[in-house]
Amino acid sequence: MSDTRSNFASLSPLSRRSFLQRAALAGLIVTPAGGLLAACAGSSTDNNGATGAASPDNPFGVADNSKVDVIVFNGGLGDEYAKFDQTLFTGKHGKVTVNLSSTQKIKTEQQPRFSTTPADLINNSGADSMALDALINDGALTDLGPLLDAPSWDNKDVKVRDTLLPGTVDDGTFSGKFYVLNYAYTVFGIWYNKALFDKNGWTAPNTFDEFFTLAPKIKAAGVAPFAFAGKYPYYMRWAIMSWIWKSGGRQAVVDIDNLKAGAWKTPEVMAALGATEKLIKDGHALTGSATLSHTESQQAWLDGKAAFLPVGTWLENEMKATIPADFKMTISNFWGVASGDKAANAVFAGSGEGWIVPKKAANAAGGMEFLRGMLSKEGAAKFASLTHSLTSTKGSGDNVTDSTALTSANSLMKAAGELVSFKFPDWYGDLDKGSQNAIGELMAGRMTAAKFADTMQVAADKVAADSSIKKQTRA
Repeated sequence: MSDTRSNFASLSPLSRRSFLQRAALAGLIVTPAGGLLAACAGSSTDNNGATGAASPDNPFGVADNSKVDVIVFNGGLGDEYAKFDQTLFTGKHGKVTVNLSSTQKIKTEQQPRFSTTPADLINNSGADSMALDALINDGALTDLGPLLDAPSWDNKDVKVRDTLLPGTVDDGTFSGKFYVLNYAYTVFGIWYNKALFDKNGWTAPNTFDEFFTLAPKIKAAGVAPFAFAGKYPYYMRWAIMSWIWKSGGRQAVVDIDNLKAGAWKTPEVMAALGATEKLIKDGHALTGSATLSHTESQQAWLDGKAAFLPVGTWLENEMKATIPADFKMTISNFWGVASGDKAANAVFAGSGEGWIVPKKAANAAGGMEFLRGMLSKEGAAKFASLTHSLTSTKGSGDNVTDSTALTSANSLMKAAGELVSFKFPDWYGDLDKGSQNAIGELMAGRMTAAKFADTMQVAADKVAADSSIKKQTRA
């Protein structure tokens, strides 16, 4: 699929701010000064040199009789939502032509055009996506800051930035510039089949203790309590880092990101790691999970072989062809670790599925205006209805009632206290690889929590002591 998961599994096994590439790279990239639309509030120039007057309903001055070239990645999210957005756009700008095309070969087809005249708006996603760091270092992208400060599509008195879910602006910001509008919004957590739970009278746990109490009952019904994508250890890294955040609060993860001595061995971190170890040691994982791919673990869960599965909200769309008719796909927050958790209501969520406007675009104003339409209530609601995924616009899933997956994710986000994020895998390649290897060993039962903490602390200390590695700092 193309959505956020595709960038994780197909491109590189990084942490979720690959949801999480975006915010992490913000500290790594030196961005040339610029911004094609710095003066876009006054007028815009199309391919033919025509200009359009700016107004609250046309804040970028998109010119009549101009054209806007839009490229959408046709992966797991499809392209039907973009076709709807095209209709939405032309309903407001009837004299502007939108040339919409879809592909799965973004880099192959679009990157060569950056030296001449690229498309005006590109959905840079999928396995063949273009490297953001290279584009930004080359000064190839338009600063989308004016989009954030423009009046929203639905209310001229509300700025676009104020219609977005938490984290969206940070996820698309690099060295102080907003270059990427991440349109899809992914929520991470632990999934279960509510129909199965209702049938058996089970209550989904909120804590590890509740899980460990419920697990024997699940086993007695012939079902494994837990499954995971062991072939890709970064899937479990999302869960483990969420548990660390819940246990020790934000500071515990900030200390890990900042390579603080002893950060991996605090009592709060050890509590999270210990609970993870117990899950495996007590035999609660589906046999063979350590070797399963993401889709294999997901299918095993759909087949009723396991009760719980940690993954993001792309799940329903990715597995839609094999979801049983009576399945009630439901997401819950990652479990709390202990009664003393410092951030029990923290939720791991953020934006993905990036859209960019090339700096050399002939009609960059038109590209930004198309994005403004996508972020409208109507555009966002249509996306949620078609894909059963949230967008970065607040309330996009409020009117979708035919998906227990989406409604449960929507409810989880509304109850969120703070958002989990971690950066060390994106900042330091050795720690990315080292943590994945260690997680693989932990989840296979070949490594204890204590050994895991020792391994990660040694690796972090090594990076900290290496003067040749540029260090990043998280406040």
